[in-house]
Amino acid sequence: MKWLDRVRSTKAGRLTLKIVVGIVGGAMVIGGLIMVPFPGPGWLIVFGGLALLATEFHWASNVLVFARRMVGAATGWLKRQNWFVRIFAGVLTFVLAAAIVWFCLKLTLKIDLIQEARAFFSR
Repeated sequence: MKWLDRVRSTKAGRLTLKIVVGIVGGAMVIGGLIMVPFPGPGWLIVFGGLALLATEFHWASNVLVFARRMVGAATGWLKRQNWFVRIFAGVLTFVLAAAIVWFCLKLTLKIDLIQEARAFFSR
């Protein structure tokens, strides 16, 4: 990218680029981690933020390589398991995600889904 080379050609440009990439990439990683337990692209945003950070920071490149390797290893391990382990992993993931959603709703909006469900079904 020609314009990126021009930005990097000066000391002020390199510093400004690092600051902007650091802020935007860091916000993407933090936002993605917040979204991980909820339905949606949480991990995709985390990896996108790491990829953006890796354009300017060597440590982020190392973290991205490590994360890719670990996700690949975990996925490969799960694929080699029998159906019982796969179902158990899926149920455990669902239960953890539901617990996080319940906790977040109770903490932020003061809505207790368990009490709401009990009230709904007791009618």
